[in-house]
Amino acid sequence: MKKTKNQMLIIFGASGDLTARKLIPAIYQLYKDRDLPENYVILGTSRSDMSDEEFRNKVCLESEHFSDEEKSLIQSFADKIFYQAIEGYEEDYSALSDRVHELNNEFRTESNYIFYLSTPPKVYKNIAHKLGQAGLNDESEGFTRLIVEKPFGYDLKTAQALNKDLLEYFKESQIYRIDHYLGKETVQNLLVTRFSNSIFEPLWNRNYIRHVEITNAESIGVEKRGGYYDKSGALRDMFQNHLLQVVSLVAMEPPLEATAEEIRNEKVKALKALRIMKDEQTLYEHTIRGQYGAAEINGEKVMGYREEEGVDPESLTETFAAIKFYIDNWRWKGVPFYVRTAKRMPTKVTEVVIHFKSTPHSLFVGANRDNKLIIRIHPDEGIMMKFGVKVPGQGFIVEEANMDFYYSQLTRNRVMGAYERLLLDAMQGDATLYARGDEVEAAWRFVDPILDYWQNGKDVRMYGYAAGVWGPENSDELIEGDYIWRNPGPNIADDPGFCVLC
Repeated sequence: MKKTKNQMLIIFGASGDLTARKLIPAIYQLYKDRDLPENYVILGTSRSDMSDEEFRNKVCLESEHFSDEEKSLIQSFADKIFYQAIEGYEEDYSALSDRVHELNNEFRTESNYIFYLSTPPKVYKNIAHKLGQAGLNDESEGFTRLIVEKPFGYDLKTAQALNKDLLEYFKESQIYRIDHYLGKETVQNLLVTRFSNSIFEPLWNRNYIRHVEITNAESIGVEKRGGYYDKSGALRDMFQNHLLQVVSLVAMEPPLEATAEEIRNEKVKALKALRIMKDEQTLYEHTIRGQYGAAEINGEKVMGYREEEGVDPESLTETFAAIKFYIDNWRWKGVPFYVRTAKRMPTKVTEVVIHFKSTPHSLFVGANRDNKLIIRIHPDEGIMMKFGVKVPGQGFIVEEANMDFYYSQLTRNRVMGAYERLLLDAMQGDATLYARGDEVEAAWRFVDPILDYWQNGKDVRMYGYAAGVWGPENSDELIEGDYIWRNPGPNIADDPGFCVLC
């Protein structure tokens, strides 16, 4: 295991929900598992006026995200947490700088700093600028790293501007764009499945794979995020970042070695090979957007998207997006990729399905099903292979059987949470699971024409679907041949599949 140097984590926007709900519990788990260095300090900062003790109570000692059964351990962890208020993200950081240097000297963190920006992206530039003015981007005595949360821009133009702004004050090697999806164990296992198993890698190409299907489904609606979501939509919220990152891991070529730069180089090549859809006919045939409507699920009435708090009553923001596309390189030429993401599905699930081609000549009854490799990212993380076996008895009748593995079976090892893994990687300077600037821009180049078509194109439709079903019924028409989406679970609602809203 890599050695983790003594260091300090400075969290901007520390009074927000993410710090108490995700960041501090993840760091506590690292502390509990003895993954933190001997000298480690957390300094929260925001515009809220709090003392060290008040901040400790808020994010740790009195937090609902901590168990009462480990009071002494939690107290010793809380002693590592401090707070420094700032007047504003655009104001002078001299007081913050003084506190950072004071804690660094007192706790011997060796001038190693990670700045976590748990703030709206619109203030990223100001924070980076003020850190630079205060000399806190300097690496002459230790390392300095900057972690930024998505969204990384609203489109290609804003993503390029954001990258340019950050690079004025920090080098690319210092910038860590966090995507918690890449922290999931099964996402990382995509690389191991592909490149360490000779039964898969020789088949991982256009000669043996018919199509690739990726589903990200959430059973919840937009909940209290209606105001944000209505300006974003499914394509920006999930597809452009999380799901295209998964696509890049599925599609990438073998890296020269298992280093961050080599892996990210190959991911960028895969994203740059995405065939950008520009003409309206292709966009019409290869994209579907939808929006959930009101329904009754298990006897409970569920409101439609347009009735959600913060959502425009005439909104045309998609809660369902399904895209068919191709990757124009030697390995994937002609292999369709199908990716969908949606709210208010029958179940919460994210999975990759590799559909292998059927045998060229079917000898047996029932043997025309394609073999599938299913990589479940969440929940019940694991891998399942579907293949044909003979039904006992006379004759050669074939039925589908499953061979599966679940991470929960590995009782000797606790599976790290996504934020635990990503924070530990940042502490150790491993950027493998963080997005690079050119990755982000390559993803936006592919997504921008789709967004533009949905907003400005002719004959664009927004299909309605009842909350609790697998999206608009016509989404199955996206898939070539006699195939439909794999729906891992029964429909909950009995409402019709779709209607046209516009």
